[in-house]
Amino acid sequence: MSETQNTNYKLQTLRIIFMGTPEFAVASLDALVNAGCKIVAVITAPDKPSGRGMKINESAVKKYALEKGLTVLQPEKLKDPQFIETLRSLHADLQIVVAFRMLPEIVWNMPTMGTVNLHGSILPQYRGAAPINWAVINGEKETGVTTFKLQHEIDTGDILLSRKIPIGENETAGELHDEMKIIGADLLVETIKGLAEGNLKEQAQSSVIGQQQSDLKHAPKIFTEDCRIDFSKTVDEVHNLIRGLSPFPGAFTHMDNKLLKIYRSEKEKKQPSVEAGNYETDKKTFLKFACADGYIHLKEIQPEGKKKMMIEDFLRGWR
Repeated sequence: MSETQNTNYKLQTLRIIFMGTPEFAVASLDALVNAGCKIVAVITAPDKPSGRGMKINESAVKKYALEKGLTVLQPEKLKDPQFIETLRSLHADLQIVVAFRMLPEIVWNMPTMGTVNLHGSILPQYRGAAPINWAVINGEKETGVTTFKLQHEIDTGDILLSRKIPIGENETAGELHDEMKIIGADLLVETIKGLAEGNLKEQAQSSVIGQQQSDLKHAPKIFTEDCRIDFSKTVDEVHNLIRGLSPFPGAFTHMDNKLLKIYRSEKEKKQPSVEAGNYETDKKTFLKFACADGYIHLKEIQPEGKKKMMIEDFLRGWR
């Protein structure tokens, strides 16, 4: 048996439970299925009503899992005794978590090989709920993905593998997200192969941090107030906020007393002729807001009560 065949054999004998909910997690589940992994169950969020008609909506992971004929579990509570008993009966060697909720210890500590999480940053930087957004908002030039073993504190477990990803000057969080889910899926398969072979060395995050505890950047959940644009800041800061919140939840300001979301922008570095927060326009081709050291040109926006549109379309119908 060749080395590749031997690795695949060991990989395919592992009993794996996959946990995830959104589209980001589908790429990882798909990569595991294509690698021949034995997925004994998929755990995802319960179905929820959404939209105007309040139709019951299934998670992206559930839809994919059903298409592939995988067993799907949707517990309301992860500590529910019946769910815990079901988990035990699956005799999983390993659990994989990608974009799922917090797990109680009784769940993450159950498999013999533990639980592996895929995180959207180079840990220990950007621990938290929104690592992709905050890396862009803070103007980072690169970020990455990390696989690590779950422990008590969020995103603090021992690192298995990581891979860096450059961030373009105008790249949005949404574009980075789509790139990251593919690279992350590949890294996850590589991680499981390493665990199956027993040749992955875990690295404690404390050894990476060293004396740089004060330099750690965090990625907390984003709230509405985080999305409000402060035009008294620099052009770079405002531009990074806009692309870091695009396409969701969207950076916003008010223009003529109406809410205006901004999804794409361009920078103009020159001393503004109006006060920060005021705008200038030729009413045909451009609309720009003054910042501390220049202007932010609005390129893609969503006026209150309307759909997303390019700035030329907005100006064409603006009175």
